[in-house]
Amino acid sequence: LPSATEDAHIIFGKNSARPGNEVQEVIYIPPNSHEPGSKVQCTYITIDQEERTHAVILSKSSWMWGAEMGANEHGVCIGNGAVVTREPAAEAEALLGMDLVRLGLERGTTAKETVDVIVSLLGEYGQGGNYFEDGEMVHLFHSTFLIVDRTEVWVLETVGKYWAAEKITEGMRNICNKLSITTNIDAEHPELRSYAQSKGWWNGEDNFNFSAVFSPPDETLDHHCHGKDILCEQSGNITLQTMIDVLRAKDSMDQDSFLITGSMVSVLPQSSNKPCIHFFTATPDPARSIFKPFIFVDDVKPVLKTQCPNFGDEDQAKQQPCFQSRLDGRHELYQAHECARSVMENEEGSGQKLWQAILGLEIQGLKAMQDILKNDVPINPLEIADLFYDCVDTEIKFYK
Repeated sequence: LPSATEDAHIIFGKNSARPGNEVQEVIYIPPNSHEPGSKVQCTYITIDQEERTHAVILSKSSWMWGAEMGANEHGVCIGNGAVVTREPAAEAEALLGMDLVRLGLERGTTAKETVDVIVSLLGEYGQGGNYFEDGEMVHLFHSTFLIVDRTEVWVLETVGKYWAAEKITEGMRNICNKLSITTNIDAEHPELRSYAQSKGWWNGEDNFNFSAVFSPPDETLDHHCHGKDILCEQSGNITLQTMIDVLRAKDSMDQDSFLITGSMVSVLPQSSNKPCIHFFTATPDPARSIFKPFIFVDDVKPVLKTQCPNFGDEDQAKQQPCFQSRLDGRHELYQAHECARSVMENEEGSGQKLWQAILGLEIQGLKAMQDILKNDVPINPLEIADLFYDCVDTEIKFYK
């Protein structure tokens, strides 16, 4: 939050830890109007569509409709995490936590409004279904969300249809794969406490601690996310570069058999006269990927080189049973980066030289964006519309 950052901005960052064979794409979806009574097909189910949806940019696994993280034109950013609680997650197909990220961004104009959108959808449609592209095993989770805008931050944590939300007003906050909301609850499902009491998890008399009540009995309640120590040490001086360094730190990437398949950092100035700037890798492993900037303006140029092929009805998430085969969903940037990453991982000398060279591209982009944030002159939308496109195109040409 502003009190913890050097330039009094809100700085948001997220790594997406997913199975190593998943491809993550970055897609821009312009604002749109929809006919009354329209429906929208999410990953597994179809729900009612809103008459108006906002422009969004999403970092998402190629096979699902929803997103791990993203931002909208109003300066709202969301990161999603999977949590295990003492309440078993539903196997029946419903909305995934990632679908709720995308729906929240498409429909919310502030962080608080987005919280309201998500909990409303959760109550109406529920959450459930396989979180991984795996035809042999069903992987089930509940969802936690970090939702931010220019002025406020909310943590929303869910257990089935039940939920609790906490407004964060100063310092910093991170989420991971454990419930983190304790006794500071600013909004909650109206039946949250009675449900906990009916299950014998809360006696109705003790101080209500959401994490203690709903976490698995054998789980330690010490909430510690990777990167938190680095951020605490830098409190008051956190910058865009600090957040990128945290996401690249080894502890932030140690995910057992998982891989960081995509990363995102956003800088949200408090002044509406300055643009929110969002940075995406669109490639795996932030220690071998560069962050490229995106700014919402009219007529953003589509970046097809970070979009995976659309398989239509052959999409494995739409088959019954799901995920019995795997299609090649690699986008053009992913394929170009895949070759470069192999060099960086396996050839020490030339790999380090390659990394320093592409890091130079990132440094140029970061400096240009920092100049925009420090400049009181309004940006020229015509110069920004192809910003992310040009950065991706330059990176691909560099690899070739």
